[in-house]
Amino acid sequence: MAAGATRTTYGARDHARAQQGRRSAAMPLVPAPDGLVWAETVAGGNYTHKALARGTELRLADPTGTACAHVLLFATGSPWERLNVADTVKVQWNAYLGAGRLLLSDQGRVLASLVADTSGRHDTLCGTSTAVRNTARYGDGSPQGGTPAGRELFKLAAAKQGLEPRDLPPSLSFFQGVRVEPDGMLEFTGSAGPGAAVTLRAEMPLTVLLANVPHPLDPHPSYVCGPLEVAARPGRPTGPGDPLWDDTPEGRRAFQNTAEHLTAKGL
Repeated sequence: MAAGATRTTYGARDHARAQQGRRSAAMPLVPAPDGLVWAETVAGGNYTHKALARGTELRLADPTGTACAHVLLFATGSPWERLNVADTVKVQWNAYLGAGRLLLSDQGRVLASLVADTSGRHDTLCGTSTAVRNTARYGDGSPQGGTPAGRELFKLAAAKQGLEPRDLPPSLSFFQGVRVEPDGMLEFTGSAGPGAAVTLRAEMPLTVLLANVPHPLDPHPSYVCGPLEVAARPGRPTGPGDPLWDDTPEGRRAFQNTAEHLTAKGL
């Protein structure tokens, strides 16, 4: 388009309409294709959010081996019931995520279950990056800058779902691993490599916030974070008789708590 063509309302309109059908490397697809309810590629240093129905299966994939998906979960419409990473770890006697693990709220209920995992490199211990840390490390941690912090991006995602900064608990992250050494020190184990994926099943009506930013312990001197692929499709929540329901006594109790809560609400 010729320089100055957008100086008028008509020119701006024509320019905007000319963008129809164009795609960038990172963007949501609307409508979502192939029976999906959500399809999006989230660039490194960016965020996304969505409210999902109970039973929805949410697949996150790391095509380059450099994504780090920081995740927060909320019971839709009840921001006081949200992911509790500490309870997720202690109730299941395990600090490491993988297929079969449950993501719990502080009400003893299952927000989501982790039903598939080809990565094995995740973290429940460190949370996401902050503006102070990113400013000290990269020179900037603001959400509009070139090296945004996860906490700042979560604030933007939260606002678009009617949530406030005070609603944001510690997050967990997928695709960049951390292990605890015998002396208590944390070892960053990094990525499992390109193509890893995890699938979460929403066990309650769920609001998901995602920030795709480098892990706080990532030793790379520069801000490196590749795209995160997001795809969600309708599914069925875990029920009695499913092996996951009875996998552990603690998990069974959490599923029972969830079922009782949702039944009382007519869900």
